[in-house]
This record gives sequence, structure tokens and C-alpha cells, in this order.
Amino acid sequence: MLDIPFSALEVAMVQTDTHALDTLRNTAAFAQGLERLGYHRVWYAEHHHSPAIGAFPPVVLIAHSAASTSVIRLGSGGVLAPNHAPLMLAEQFGTLAALHEDRIDLGVGRGPGTFDESIARALRRGAGPTTDAEYESDVASILIFLVDEVALGPLPEPWLLASSTAGAALAAKLGLPVAVAHHIRPDNTGAVLERYRAEFTPSRWCERPRVLLCVETVCADTEEEAAWRVGPMDVVKAGLLKGVSDTPFPTPAQAAAHPFTQEERQAVAHFRAQQAVGTPESVVRRLGELVRETGADELMLTTPVYDLGDRLRSYELIKKYSEAAAAS
Repeated sequence: MLDIPFSALEVAMVQTDTHALDTLRNTAAFAQGLERLGYHRVWYAEHHHSPAIGAFPPVVLIAHSAASTSVIRLGSGGVLAPNHAPLMLAEQFGTLAALHEDRIDLGVGRGPGTFDESIARALRRGAGPTTDAEYESDVASILIFLVDEVALGPLPEPWLLASSTAGAALAAKLGLPVAVAHHIRPDNTGAVLERYRAEFTPSRWCERPRVLLCVETVCADTEEEAAWRVGPMDVVKAGLLKGVSDTPFPTPAQAAAHPFTQEERQAVAHFRAQQAVGTPESVVRRLGELVRETGADELMLTTPVYDLGDRLRSYELIKKYSEAAAAS
């Protein structure tokens, strides 16, 4: 039984044979669909210079979707601190929180959002990679500015994204809830949670350790259909696992014909085994295993499949099956 909130991460894939405008139009429809299904929140990720993932600022997508929904929480998962001035982030998310009371989350991450070093430098006005000390200072400054400089009314709920023990330690030190990127570095999840819980210090933001676990999840009526739908992301993932981000997001048919190397097949299979792909029964069972293993307080599902209808169907199947299982 999964008696915890379900949420979603939107990475805004720009699909082959479509345009970025189509992806943008789908973001509001996606949030509206998840609101109807009873999902708790939707977060938007920050990415840059990728043919498969749109370079859409999370703050803009949040504002766009918030205007066409009424109760679902919306936020960044995450906005990347090295790319933005702390005061600007505080002002942007403080304004969103004032306009959409008790519905806005500020999830902060560290990565540059790109594998291209020239783009990363452009985002930081020529500066190199951020240091641990700089990142900690940026996050702490965002929190201070939210309270001391912005304070327009209700504040956004701050979260720290973590895929390493260093991120876990910072979330614990600042007393922030942590969003664990199991969908990116699943082999690190155990160590991240162990350090976070061991070092957590209560704060005005969070009184006890609070964990959101993000899992790549694709659900369909049959195992074969789920494997077909996850194929495009397998192609993109094979590149990402090698540090390559120039792979477009293919159609399922193109993915089925993709010539994976044996090494790529093994890497993708290892990654997929740690996520949740399959029928409603197998997916909910796998998610339950992850909740028991991690003690997560909330699940965030990211479902990078080609068609918006198929994506929403995946979320619908999981929600309905988990609710039926809980009621039985």
C-alpha cells in the first residue's frame, strides 16, 4: 500500500517531429490533467542547450500553469542556483507565492543544467564551476532574501535537490526538506538519505527530516506497451549516461530501431531496473519497495514518454491502481 502523496516532475521533452511551442502548450494541459487525477504537485526542471529537453525557465512554466490550475502545487525541480542571482530567485518565487497562495515550491539544485561548458560559462557570465562554499552561500542567501527582502505574504516552500552526499549534508545543515534524484543517480540514494537523516538540524522551514524521492516511472496496460513507451528515453539515456546531451528525443518507432551497443544496453538495463517501468501492478509494487527501502514521505514520478496522452495515462494508471490497492 502506498499511502503517501504522489507528485510529478516535468522535464519538458521536445519530441522529434514536434516544435518547442508544442511542448510549451502541453505544460498547462499536463498540470491540469494531474490536478484532475489528484496529484499533489508538479515541478519543472531547468535545462539548457539540449535538442531533447526544452530550455524553458521553470519560473515561467510555473506561472503559466498556475494561471490555469487551482489547487495543485507548482514549483521548480529545480532552479539551478549557480545560474541565477539569489535575490532574483527570491523575488521571482516570492512573487509567485504571493499571487498563488500556498501553492508554490522553490526547489533549488546545483548543476549547470547542461553538458556544454561554453553554455555553462555563458549562464554564469564567464565564471567557472561553482564551489561548495559558493553554492552553500547562494542557497543560504536565497532563504535570507525570501524572509528579509521579499516577504510579500505567503512564502514559497523551499526544497534542496540532492543526488550526492554533499547535497544531502547541505540540506541537513540548513534544515530543508530534500528531494532525492533517484531518477538521475540511483546508486547514490542510500548514502544520500543516510547522511541527510544523520545530520539534519531543525529550522523554520522544516522541523524533521522530510524526503521526496523522484523516480523515473513509465506505466502502461501491458509490459510490452510500457517497454515501447520507454524506448525513446532509453535512447536519450544511453547518451546521458556517457555525458552526451545532443541526442534528440525520438519517436517510439525510431527508438525501437536504434542500434544500441552491448555496453549501452547493459547500462540502460541497469538503470531501468532501479526505476519503475511496467504494468500498474508491477509499477506500484516497485514504488512500494522504494518507499520501504528509503522511508520516503512523498513520491515524485518523472515520465518522459513521447505522447502527452500516453504520459497522462501512465499517471492515471498508477494513481487508480494505488488507490484501489489501498482501499482493498
